[in-house]
Amino acid sequence: MDILRLALLSLAAGIAIILGASLLFQADLTHNKVSPATATQDQTTTPAQLRAARTKIEARIAAASPDYMRFFSRLRQLLPHEYDVILDGFARQSLEGADMTNVDSLLSEAVRALRLSSGAMAAKADGRALSRIFDLQLAMMRALAAKDPRLCVDFLYGGASPAFFDFSSENRPLVANMAIAGLDAINNGRLLRIERAPPSDKDFELLEQALKAKDLNQTEIAAILDGKTPSPPIASERMCHVGEIYLETLASLPETVRFRIYGLAVELMARS
Repeated sequence: MDILRLALLSLAAGIAIILGASLLFQADLTHNKVSPATATQDQTTTPAQLRAARTKIEARIAAASPDYMRFFSRLRQLLPHEYDVILDGFARQSLEGADMTNVDSLLSEAVRALRLSSGAMAAKADGRALSRIFDLQLAMMRALAAKDPRLCVDFLYGGASPAFFDFSSENRPLVANMAIAGLDAINNGRLLRIERAPPSDKDFELLEQALKAKDLNQTEIAAILDGKTPSPPIASERMCHVGEIYLETLASLPETVRFRIYGLAVELMARS
């Protein structure tokens, strides 16, 4: 089994989901660094001050983005300890003078912290929970393609740009749904703990043959599975379509094969 191919596959399939890098969710953090996972409590901070700061942040999220609040409310319901750690971290950052007004940054860092603490559990989720993650990947690619195929390719390969972040802030319902899908998969995996064998060479051969049947050529298949950059490069419109075909084809594979690939892709992203 080609581990490099699997790693690249996971990037192409899930770079921006909750378990992956927070590229999709993050805003420009140059002037707004939020790090709940590493925040430490000031010796002079009282519990009352921490509660007050946290209440303000929760109210700000709810007022600015009900969609993002859906994620935070579900996080509090399913994983209350993780919720407390993340929100207390935000509160401490606020008391130390950090600007906590950018709710896109708050979601970004909550997603990142959750990925680091619990992301690997999503690989043990059932097929329905895993499929939901990748269904939303496809929905995001289609939305990006309609806006700008270059942004669609950015999403596919984990690139980032101001326009990409602008799109994310303008499409918070979809972003929130993706975050919630990842959270639900983490919770589902935590409860079910399904163990799957890793995908085999035969699984990848089946996927490659299915992609060829969808009229992808070898150059395009290498670009999507192996991360190879062709020369000349594939046009953004076509590469975006290739990515859509890739996710559609994954969804059409037999369940056992599909869930092995989904599970490993999610696990690799959680470890990144």
